[in-house]
Amino acid sequence: MNRRTVPSMLSRLPVDPYVLALLATVGLAALLPVSGTAARFAGGASTGAVGLLFFLYGARLSTREVVDGLRHWRLHVTVLACTFVLFPLLGLAARGLVPFVLTPQLYSGLLFLCLVPSTVQSSIAFTSIARGNVPAAICAGSFSSLVGIVITPLLAALLIGGGTTGFSADSLFKIVAQLLLPFLAGQLLRRWVTGFLTRHKRLLGLVDRGSVLLVVYTAFSEGMVTGIWHQVTPARLGALLAVEAVLLAVMLAVSWYGAKRLGFVREDRVAIQFAGSKKSLAAGLPMATVLFGAHASLAVLPLMLFHQMQLMVCAVLAKRRANDPEPEPTPLPHTPAEAPEEAVTAATR
Repeated sequence: MNRRTVPSMLSRLPVDPYVLALLATVGLAALLPVSGTAARFAGGASTGAVGLLFFLYGARLSTREVVDGLRHWRLHVTVLACTFVLFPLLGLAARGLVPFVLTPQLYSGLLFLCLVPSTVQSSIAFTSIARGNVPAAICAGSFSSLVGIVITPLLAALLIGGGTTGFSADSLFKIVAQLLLPFLAGQLLRRWVTGFLTRHKRLLGLVDRGSVLLVVYTAFSEGMVTGIWHQVTPARLGALLAVEAVLLAVMLAVSWYGAKRLGFVREDRVAIQFAGSKKSLAAGLPMATVLFGAHASLAVLPLMLFHQMQLMVCAVLAKRRANDPEPEPTPLPHTPAEAPEEAVTAATR
């Protein structure tokens, strides 16, 4: 085989290279977990990495984009409802699978997966491939990330209960100190750091991903040291994958057909489907370390698996959506009362 063909073959694999890096990090933590003084040092570095991540999130979120996106508020409300209402309801319904299908620890991770915000980059990419409303996908992902910084920890404390530290003063202080304050600092300093972020976009992307890898290594090392991984069997992992496949299929179907029933045009339905059915690994991993502490490794496992599954399924779906006939069959002529609404919808794209 020609050596030059190897990179091209790897690039065609349906596995996200970043997920491969995450799996390699998990393997490293299994073989060489940190403990003692090294664990305390790694924990401090992980805390700093979480703060840096949310500072960068705040610095990159354009206030102007958010304001412009408000004009298409029905679409954003629909995406937020999928992300923070329907997903959590499905997660709560999965409680009936414990303990026969899922262990309590894996169920806590599955429920946490249902609470994290939507993705931004992959939602935009898949919406673009499927010929959807890309500006709406950008704003929807941004809104979801912004709301999730507050909503996700609160929902986790309310719904997961014993799996997290709850509403204690210490847990609220960690949420504010590690998530909210860095994000707000990024927003306040955005006008001064935007140029630097733009000039060093590639380097900062490496910092982003490297920080998440550090968080994963620390969490899984702690899980190895405490022996928590002995509670997970291959059969349980297979059951978790099956449950997540059903969860993704339900959300893809509901977001697409539900948006159609609500009267959204095709381009908007594409954005709703891809933004409303996905969960952010980058946002969820740091939050899990704050909320779950020593149990973070099992808490993030369902999210890591779901992340790879959603990428593979949505990549195929986006290509199929790109081949949808255009234009779609047009409805009966609008009445005069309906015309202004159509004009407003077209102007917001």
